[in-house]
Amino acid sequence: MADPVTSVPVPNVTVTSVPVPNVTGLPERAGVVGCGVIGAGWAARLRLRGVDVAVFDPSPSAPQLLDSVMADAAAAWEALGLATDTVGALTVAGSIADAVDGVGLVQESVPERLDIKHDTLAAIDATAPTEALVASSTSGYKPTDLATSMRHPERLVVAHPFNPVYLLPLVEIVGGEQTSLGTVDRAMDSYRLLGMHPLHVRKEIDAFIADRLLEAVWREALWLVNDGVATTEEIDDAIRYGFGLRWAQMGTFETYRIAGGEGGMRHFMAQFGPALKWPWTKLMDTPELTDELIDTIADQSDAQAAGRSIGELARERDRNLVAILRALEGVDASAGATLAALRKLQ
Repeated sequence: MADPVTSVPVPNVTVTSVPVPNVTGLPERAGVVGCGVIGAGWAARLRLRGVDVAVFDPSPSAPQLLDSVMADAAAAWEALGLATDTVGALTVAGSIADAVDGVGLVQESVPERLDIKHDTLAAIDATAPTEALVASSTSGYKPTDLATSMRHPERLVVAHPFNPVYLLPLVEIVGGEQTSLGTVDRAMDSYRLLGMHPLHVRKEIDAFIADRLLEAVWREALWLVNDGVATTEEIDDAIRYGFGLRWAQMGTFETYRIAGGEGGMRHFMAQFGPALKWPWTKLMDTPELTDELIDTIADQSDAQAAGRSIGELARERDRNLVAILRALEGVDASAGATLAALRKLQ
């Protein structure tokens, strides 16, 4: 999800064209605009891959968050056995123009409001080198809708990551109606060299692929709490002790193929297909988010945290992800294979 930062001012500037080295592959310099959790995570991953990063965020707390996330990211990479001795420089810029000056990649991570996205992307487009790749971290907006304020929409892609950006390898790459094929290819190459698994979303849809799946689980989870069936902790336990472990190394379809036995997916569909007509889901509806339901969820979540701070929970999450990634690397499976590929890049 996008970061909770305040509105970004748009400078009155003209288009510049600055030669950018390394048009293909990793850029020597990158700009990050919007530095909440997602933007700071991008800055950390870029720096850990040796890219110099300039960031802009009007929030006075941004530098502190950048330092905190970078410390967590470096600790996680060290735990993964990845090199952290060559780290790109960090510059905190005073404006969008300064942040994107002479860069090869701009990662926009401002809030999920279309007006703020439009203003920010217009400012980036007007000041970044024309050769620079421009990517939005949006979790739901289509790139065609984002590009309406840009004079160079052919260089825009959505590059939707997952938190923590410095550990989770998936990034969804989405091109808009005016995005050039070369831009998509370049984005796929660049994020792969950042040690990620770029997934090309070939059809432009709202919320892309992964968030649509997450939204389905989230809707059901809200109903289970609303109806008093389960607490937030019990729902999380159902995931982390059960199918979440399968999902970490094998997706839904391969998992269900195995469940079909020797008959494979065809047998599974024949056996369990009729269940799709049973009243098992409320996916087309959500409970009203009343004050009472919100209080219930918040109180249960507080109890579930058991006094652990957000920082403590984040470090616990990173520790667990490191263990899972290293275990999967040992058997060359899914995200573990991406980690192995990143290790070879160092």
